[in-house]
Parts: sequence; structure tokens; C-alpha cells
Amino acid sequence: MGIQFFIVGGVIFATYMGLTIWNIIYSNRKQREENYPNYTTQNDVMDMDGMGNFSRFPTTKSKVKRTKKSKVNTK
Repeated sequence: MGIQFFIVGGVIFATYMGLTIWNIIYSNRKQREENYPNYTTQNDVMDMDGMGNFSRFPTTKSKVKRTKKSKVNTK
């Protein structure tokens, strides 16, 4: 009778561990789909570090014509 308890307990434990691992994998996959549904197909759309994508800005500065202000004498 002692070996039957050991076998039944082993089967129950193996089933429990198998379902636990399956639950972890399934939940991880489901969470990834809900949070980032198209992450693999998008290219640099999401700013992950929060610093902004500095490569989006042009590297050359446009020259703006500035006019000199005339000095006003206030005596």
C-alpha cells in the first residue's frame, strides 16, 4: 500500500508541475500579445527608453535670416 501512495502522489505532483509550467508559458504569451500586439512587425515605433529618438531630427540646421535691431537713444 505504501508504493501505491508514492505512485499516486508522483502522478499528482507531475500533473501539477506540468499544468503550472503550461500556465506560466500561456500567461506570458498572452500578456505579450496584449501589451505589444505588433511589436515584431513595427520598426522603431515605440520609444522604449523615454529619451526620444534623436535620429528623427534632421542633422542640418536651417539658416534663418535675422535682422539687426536698431538702437534707440533714450536720453
